[in-house]
Amino acid sequence: MDDRIAEPWGPRTPYGPGPAIERFAASLPGWLRDLLPGEPGRRSAWPVRVDMFLQDGIAESDVEEWVQAASILHSNGDAMDIAVSGGRIVGVRGRAGDRVNHGRLDPKDLYGWQADSSPDRLTRPLVREDGKLVETDWDTAMGRIVARSKELLAEPGGWGRFGFYTSGQLFLEEYYTLGVIGKAGIGTPHMDGNTRLCTATAAAALKASFGTDGQPGSYTDVDHCDAIALWGHNVAETQVVLWERMLDRRRGPRPPAMIAVDPRQTPVAREADVHLAVRPGTNLALMNALIHRLIERGWYDERYVRRHTLGFEELRRTVAECTPQWAARICDVPVRLIEQAAEILGSCDRLLSTVLQGFYQSNQATAAACQVNNIHLLRGMLGRPGAGLYQMNGQPTAQNTRETGADGDLPGMRNWDNPEHVRQLAELWNVDASVIPHWAPPTHALQIFRHAEQGSIKLLWISATNPAVSLPDLARIRRILGKEDLFTVVQDIFLTETARLADVVLPAATWGEKQGTFTSVDRTVHLSDRAVDPPGEARSDLDIFLDYARRMGFRDRAGAPLVKWHDPESAFEAWKACSAGRPCDYTGITYDLLRGGSGVQWPCTRSAPRGTERLYAGGRFNTDPDYCETYGHDLATGAEYDARHYRALEPRGRAFLQAAPYEPSPEVPSEDYPMTLTTGRTVYHFHTRTKTGRTPQLNDAAPEPWVEISPGDAHTLGVTEGDLLHVESPRGRLEARARVCGTRPGVVFVPFHYGYWDLDAPGPGEGAGRAANELTITSWDPVSKQPIYKVAAVRVGKAAPSGGTPSAAPTTGAAAPADPNVPATTGGSAAAVSSRISDHLSSRLPDRPGET
Repeated sequence: MDDRIAEPWGPRTPYGPGPAIERFAASLPGWLRDLLPGEPGRRSAWPVRVDMFLQDGIAESDVEEWVQAASILHSNGDAMDIAVSGGRIVGVRGRAGDRVNHGRLDPKDLYGWQADSSPDRLTRPLVREDGKLVETDWDTAMGRIVARSKELLAEPGGWGRFGFYTSGQLFLEEYYTLGVIGKAGIGTPHMDGNTRLCTATAAAALKASFGTDGQPGSYTDVDHCDAIALWGHNVAETQVVLWERMLDRRRGPRPPAMIAVDPRQTPVAREADVHLAVRPGTNLALMNALIHRLIERGWYDERYVRRHTLGFEELRRTVAECTPQWAARICDVPVRLIEQAAEILGSCDRLLSTVLQGFYQSNQATAAACQVNNIHLLRGMLGRPGAGLYQMNGQPTAQNTRETGADGDLPGMRNWDNPEHVRQLAELWNVDASVIPHWAPPTHALQIFRHAEQGSIKLLWISATNPAVSLPDLARIRRILGKEDLFTVVQDIFLTETARLADVVLPAATWGEKQGTFTSVDRTVHLSDRAVDPPGEARSDLDIFLDYARRMGFRDRAGAPLVKWHDPESAFEAWKACSAGRPCDYTGITYDLLRGGSGVQWPCTRSAPRGTERLYAGGRFNTDPDYCETYGHDLATGAEYDARHYRALEPRGRAFLQAAPYEPSPEVPSEDYPMTLTTGRTVYHFHTRTKTGRTPQLNDAAPEPWVEISPGDAHTLGVTEGDLLHVESPRGRLEARARVCGTRPGVVFVPFHYGYWDLDAPGPGEGAGRAANELTITSWDPVSKQPIYKVAAVRVGKAAPSGGTPSAAPTTGAAAPADPNVPATTGGSAAAVSSRISDHLSSRLPDRPGET
């Protein structure tokens, strides 16, 4: 039994290439090496390790039924089975035969399900009466929403009075239904998700380089690569099982080299061969210098670049003066480390790159993420085993939000500026094309809240997200949500900080209580079945959206119901029709195909009935003008290019090498605010702790926020471990205890998870806050419109001494303390997890996606 609080990454199962066949492979030309078979002959498979956690007092023999599902508390897509006994969820175990996790589970997977039975679950609708939320019935709650909706639609331009702000945690079928309601029922362009906060830059960078969204790589690229570069990605704490796969490769024969770019001493940084602790906001300067060195040394595939890309000369000109010495001054890192990183990138045979919030939520986000794409294009490292690229997602179903149009994009990765794509949707839904909003770019999340602030949006429907904790400049967000003239609907499982400000609160079912599909980072689609009934009168999000569509009487041109499906599977079939012929083609996937075996990667079609492991294997990209998802942007200003400009480029299936010069962050340290704040995650919590804060093992491991500060800065400020610090920006103030640890000098880190729902925590306006977003700026990337959370100017001071009490920050991850006397984070017997390692099960894993 393992304590997976004390050891979040569990026991190691090393693996790697078989030495004899690898020596033979190394003697062959690269094109011939790529024709060799994969794991069965050339490399050993990642061993199976089945993790299981059952409620105290429950033995495996007590489990009456195992119901298949996948993780809903991170984006890795770990497949699992839900243990059911007596009509209750009593535990989980990993699915040994799944292609994603081979049986392993993240600590949040293992323990987080316990929050579903928390006594403060919402079980009945709530409406606001005399300033207070009171319980009511569904007819009353939905009646109020429908009445206000019809009032607004009766006004001229009433469609523009609606805003929908959703999540990255619902199911595909729910997002698609919401997308159809918003785009064809109401016709509003004001739709987005909290995926804008975590994954919008991933989509923007993929579109900019390759023509459409969709991750090129596969998780199995970890098994084949000889170098791994993690660009602003603390994978050890955000996608634990993916990190375990990387660690197991690093512990096996012929381990891959590793590069980490992060201002903090994360577990990834401590493991890496080269750690580039760049100054926050300078990612693009670093990337331009690395590309400068690749071009200068001839470390690129000239033939691939000539045949399969556009923009090389412009890229060469842009980085011509971006030497490692230049970048070292801007980024404040040693020149030798930049040169070492460039040599790894230029000499490896199979590079795997992963990108996440350190790039996405920082200055020049899309431009920096595109440079990672550029490295793979320059080296011709796409579409073959080990040459993988993950522009990562932060949430479990973020990919589905983007695919289905619930985030503002058109469903099926269609181009809002392409009349033919709009016509296709109008024909599919049998509505007039003029109803579907396509006359301007979709409205992004921060602009939706600005419209609500200005009074043009009158009804804001928020589902499965908590913007009163997660958006920047929280004092402003609370003022907006509290406006008298804004009718706010919140659909959630708990009375979150946001729900407390709503006019109507709808109790939703959650994972394990409903059925649907969702898609992980490497395009693997999983089915999650219903294991138990939701509590009280709670309903699935799909049922709520279907009920709203029915009560509103949305109709197509023939007078038939606009939304023609009635349950998850029929909604999935409707989505398949929408996806047909598009990059995310699901037409070959059925619930039966997903049941009992492994997940399946899209595109899955008649010609690829088991799914598609990697994209762009032939060097042809989705950039044809009639097929692409965007006509592009100016990376510096975000200005949209039109179809005429795009067609003049004559892409002909070639990828774009995107170029942009470095510019300083919109907010930099000053005399009044001399330090830089960056925010992020810990391994034990997910987003605003709606579930993880109600899970004993996870909450006990990280019960309150903290401020990470370097030993040097701590000495200068007279701060010791556990001192109560105040951190101030021009927008707000928070107080939390100090954790003296390995962040870079001049930088402080605060986890963003913590809000005010704890009964013992101060509420807004009651002294200093504890939410990191009290301090962050309302500014966003010009292309992806993703907020800049990683760069804010702050000042730090000591509010009170510790009295010898250390911070409650975990000791296991990036917050590992400099003081060796700080007690280690443990979970004890309550966190005991069984892990069964079974080498022989590896031979029963699918050889291809979808094979069972």
